[in-house]
Amino acid sequence: MARAQRREQILAAATKAFSRTGFAATSLEDIAAEAEVSRMILYRHFESKGELFRAALDRALERMTAATDVEVGARSVSALVRWAAAEPAEFLVLFCWSEREPEHAERAVRVREAMESEVRERIARDAGHGPWSRWAARLAVATCLEAIMLWLRESAPEPDAAIERITRIVTSIVDSAGGAPELT
Repeated sequence: MARAQRREQILAAATKAFSRTGFAATSLEDIAAEAEVSRMILYRHFESKGELFRAALDRALERMTAATDVEVGARSVSALVRWAAAEPAEFLVLFCWSEREPEHAERAVRVREAMESEVRERIARDAGHGPWSRWAARLAVATCLEAIMLWLRESAPEPDAAIERITRIVTSIVDSAGGAPELT
């Protein structure tokens, strides 16, 4: 197998292995078994498990960015759900496991913050920079990502129905930023 193909095979296998148990609980033996290669072959392509995890994160982020390159709104939720359905291991590594690993959490936080910033800008265009815009942006992103994670754990039934439901929830959060909360 050509070097680039072998590297891609190892990255795909590592992403799958990491998606099940995260960085700390996944051994190089687990990754080698998933890739059907020896540990020696792993070390020819990656110096350490940390480097392999970083490469898996980079790959996931690149693919997510390519798959979701649409304006923030209902289409972006749809694109994110469809990418997660196509690449569940990458989604879980990027949004579930990376945040739990001290060495990699900063990158995950930056990705979430970038998403929140885009949503906040969308809210500002539609409703202005009100006191609730930051809250709504953070809540909308967190809700969307958590809903997708839970959906994936339920074996990702009916993607179109998931898109409709998640979009409805996120839209209601974003809409709530537009005015003062009702007092009862």
